[in-house]
Amino acid sequence: MTAHIVHIVHRFDTGGMENGMVNLFNTLSPQRYRHTVVALTDFSDFRQRITAQPVAFHALNRPPGNGLGWTVRLWKLLRQLKPDLVHTRNLAALEAQFVAAAAGIRATVHGEHGRDVFDLHGQNRKYKLLRRAARPLVSNYIAVSQDLASWLRTTIGVPPRKLHQIYNGVDSVKFHARVSARPAVLPPEFADAGSIVFGSVGRMAEVKDYPTLTRAFIQLLRQHPALAERARLVIIGEGPARATCLDLLQQAGLGHLAWLPGERHDIADIMRALDVFVLPSKNEGISNTILEALASGLPVIATAVGGNVELVADGVNGTLVKAGSAEDMAQALLNCLHEPDRITRQGKQARLDAEQRFSIPAMAEAYSAVYEQTLRNHG
Repeated sequence: MTAHIVHIVHRFDTGGMENGMVNLFNTLSPQRYRHTVVALTDFSDFRQRITAQPVAFHALNRPPGNGLGWTVRLWKLLRQLKPDLVHTRNLAALEAQFVAAAAGIRATVHGEHGRDVFDLHGQNRKYKLLRRAARPLVSNYIAVSQDLASWLRTTIGVPPRKLHQIYNGVDSVKFHARVSARPAVLPPEFADAGSIVFGSVGRMAEVKDYPTLTRAFIQLLRQHPALAERARLVIIGEGPARATCLDLLQQAGLGHLAWLPGERHDIADIMRALDVFVLPSKNEGISNTILEALASGLPVIATAVGGNVELVADGVNGTLVKAGSAEDMAQALLNCLHEPDRITRQGKQARLDAEQRFSIPAMAEAYSAVYEQTLRNHG
C-alpha cells in the first residue's frame, strides 16, 4: 500500500532544506510513498532536481501579513488531496499543523531545519508560544541537528518519545574530491595551480553573514599584501548581501581577486575547484553545503554555531571560529595559506567523515522509520 505524504513549506526554492527534500524524494521507495509539496507562497525550478518519481506541487501564494485566506485554501486543498500524513518544516509552515488538524489529519510530522536571523536562538516569546500551542497536534518531530533536538526538548517541551534527530545526507558520488587539475569553472586566469581558493556556497541572506567573510579576506590581504599572489575568494549564491560584498571588495581594490557570480547550478564542479570551504553563518541547523564540501574533500572553516560544531571537528577536518569575527576568520584563512599540508590532511578526513557519517540512504531509512511509526500510531 502506498502512503500519500503532503509536505508543507513556506517556499520551495534553492536551499539546504529543499536539497534535503529532493534527496529524500529521490531515495524513498515510490512503491511505498507518494509525495506532494504544498508551498504556502510559491516554488521554483529547483523542483526539477526530483528525478526518481513524479511529485505534484501546489502554490498557495500567501501574501505577507496576517491574513487568513491561505488557511481556507490550504484546508480545501488538504481535503482534496486526502493525505495519509502531513509533514511541515520550520516555523514558517508550522501554522499549517492547525489547518491539517481541522482537515481531520492525525498523522503529522514537523521538521526543524534551522532558524533565521530574526530568532537566531529560538527564544522569541511569540514564536515559543506558537510552537507550544502546536505541540499537541504534532505526532513526531524531526530535528536535523543535536542542537535543535536539545532546544525542542528543553525550550519547547517536546517529549523525548516524539523527538527524532536525523542528519541530512550527502551524495558522495556526485560530490567527490578533485583527482587531477582544477575544473575549468572559474573565470579564465583567476586561479592557477599555486592558488589557494577559499569558497562558499549559499543564500546570500543576513543569517549567512557573507560580509564578515568578505571583510576577513580584505583584512588578510591588507595585513599580508604578498598573499595576493595566491589567495582567491569565491562566493556562489544570490541574495541581498551579494551587493554589499561586491561593494566592500570594490572599495578595497580587491575585486579582481574575488568571484561572486550569483546563483549557479554546477555546484559539484565548483566545489572541486575550491581548496578550502568557508561558512560564516550566524546560526545553522545542519548545513548541506558543509556536507557537500566534506564529500568534496575540502577542509571547512565554519563559525562555531548551531549544527556546525557537529560537522566540523576543530583541527581535524577543519577549523571553528567565533561568529561575526572577521579577525578570527582572517587568521583561519592565513593558517591555511601558511600550512598547505593542513589542507591536504584535513581534506582527506573530511571525505572520510562524509562517507561514514552522512549517507543519503541512511537519512532516507531514518525518515522512513519516523513515517512508519507515525502512520502506525496516528494514521
